[in-house]
Amino acid sequence: MDPRTIEIPQQLLPVDGRFGCGPSKIRPEAVLELAKANSNVLGTSHRQAPVKDLVGSVRAGLTSLFGLPDGWEIVLGNGGSTAFWDVATFGLIRRQSAHAVFGEFSSKFADASNAAPHLGPAVVVKSDPGDHPGLSAVDGVDAYALTHNETSTGVVMQLTRPAGVDDDALVLVDATSAAGGITWQPSQVDVYYFAPQKCFASDGGLWLAACSPRALDRIREISASGRWVPASLDLKIALDNSVLNQTYNTPALATLVLLDQQLQWMLGNGGLAWCEARCTKSSSTLYAWAESRPWASPFVRDPAKRSPVVGTIDLAAPEDGGVKADDVCAALRANGIVDTDSYRKLGRNQLRIGMFPSVDPDDVAALTESIDFVVDTLR
Repeated sequence: MDPRTIEIPQQLLPVDGRFGCGPSKIRPEAVLELAKANSNVLGTSHRQAPVKDLVGSVRAGLTSLFGLPDGWEIVLGNGGSTAFWDVATFGLIRRQSAHAVFGEFSSKFADASNAAPHLGPAVVVKSDPGDHPGLSAVDGVDAYALTHNETSTGVVMQLTRPAGVDDDALVLVDATSAAGGITWQPSQVDVYYFAPQKCFASDGGLWLAACSPRALDRIREISASGRWVPASLDLKIALDNSVLNQTYNTPALATLVLLDQQLQWMLGNGGLAWCEARCTKSSSTLYAWAESRPWASPFVRDPAKRSPVVGTIDLAAPEDGGVKADDVCAALRANGIVDTDSYRKLGRNQLRIGMFPSVDPDDVAALTESIDFVVDTLR
């Protein structure tokens, strides 16, 4: 049968059917505040007080949410996490980096470092999707790249400074899908960077980085060394502008408004611990449901490495009593439940569910009931 013709009973459907892994669900209340910002922020100069106050609110909100110690700075610029990988090759890595690679996005930073002609070959420690490797000290390496949560696979990594690393080396963490949904300790990290289109329920095109005093020293050191850097990728320029609550070039003001609204909502409800507990409630429901079905199972075998914000669920093939994940996704989409598809390059019969703080845990429970109905109908 055509899965798009399946009608899921209304009582089984989630109130909000958005489960995408980025862009993610934006709360309606934040969109209403965005409309209000049209009168005094949108369409105005980013060098004037209303926008600078907005940037200042974002920087202060992130500092509070992450519990950053004195001396840390929130630095921001245009381009998203993809651009930040290039930024880091110019402004954070002196000579050589080491990378823990366990999915599509962690591999891209290693590729960017390897492509930089002024850097030595990147050290890459790799594991198959569904797991993550560890890093330890490597002679000559001055920057260690970790990923807090691999969006492509649903693997979470506990952040600890690699064993044997000296005080001069930096730990750089890609936190794009983790920031705002998973707790972390600043003592274990030097740069925690991300884009705001996942836990922070905003649009893409902006990168933000929480930088330790050691990272700030590295930025200034490399800038003073005379290394050529394109101005749009220059971390020293970004830092100088950020402390003035502005960006080097014009930012997407709507992105900043939505980010600030999400931050105030997170802080008002109890901060990062509250966000993590909310995501964990959603993910516990999803994983327990998958484990109780003969035709489904969590892709990540080790429960300690299962992400609370991105859930990946394998489905059995039709010949093994299961169904095609593409058919399930098509049926769900026809009923207003969207973006449950697996990451395209992983190539598995799989669902991928975004469970960021904006997603109501009750909607995740309703999603599992809707999937049950679709699978029973298809089988």
